[in-house]
Amino acid sequence: MLYSVKMRSSRGGRRGAGGRHISGAERIVPEEAVEETAAAMLRRARTHERGRADFIQIRVEEVRDGDIRTCPLLPVSTRAAETAAEGRAAARDELIRAGVSPQAADAGLAALAALTDSMRGAMVLDSRTGCRLDGLGDRGVRCTNMDAADSADYDRKMAARGLGGDHPREALVLASKVAAAPGTVAELCWSDDPQYVTGYVGSPRFGYRRIPVLKEKGDPVGGRIFFAAPGTDMGAYIHYMQEETVLVEAKP
Repeated sequence: MLYSVKMRSSRGGRRGAGGRHISGAERIVPEEAVEETAAAMLRRARTHERGRADFIQIRVEEVRDGDIRTCPLLPVSTRAAETAAEGRAAARDELIRAGVSPQAADAGLAALAALTDSMRGAMVLDSRTGCRLDGLGDRGVRCTNMDAADSADYDRKMAARGLGGDHPREALVLASKVAAAPGTVAELCWSDDPQYVTGYVGSPRFGYRRIPVLKEKGDPVGGRIFFAAPGTDMGAYIHYMQEETVLVEAKP
């Protein structure tokens, strides 16, 4: 039996409503790992570099076998960049290579650069026009309900490639689910953790393109954009991202 374990923390709201997002995490684990996983998430929420949370919520929910889908882990490669300006130029190039129009790539980069605080979810932009499609304002579309199908094997393989730790793990699993969604052309993301400046462009065509620098160190604002093909059914797209459970399978 598998269980979904999720944590979110914030500061300044009332009973978790409103306030500033501090951190979040999720795993899908066997029953015997639930307590250990929940305790690790609690520690993470209480010691996060974005600040001290005054609200922490941990939710545990059984996952039924019939509700689980699988998708492949994206192949990983790195695009060199030494400054945020170089990184964003590289991201633009990678988005266009993946099938996003120059107009939409520019719109996406400008939208993330203009954020004054981090969103909990992603903006969805038309990959041709750059117009926003989701209609969810500051909330955005939250990609959730995912994990590696075999966490121990996944962690070994990533550590062997120098990609251990929470940030690369969570980003690659999420990017793999996003890329598997019907309609996804590409994804752009950089973290809201002040000291973590790495981001990526993900796509079904070229996989996970890691970019070492996409923002200045100390910047507490990050964000995520999904670029969807024109004509994508937004109701089905959002349902997949927010509701469907996906386990990501690494190749042997």
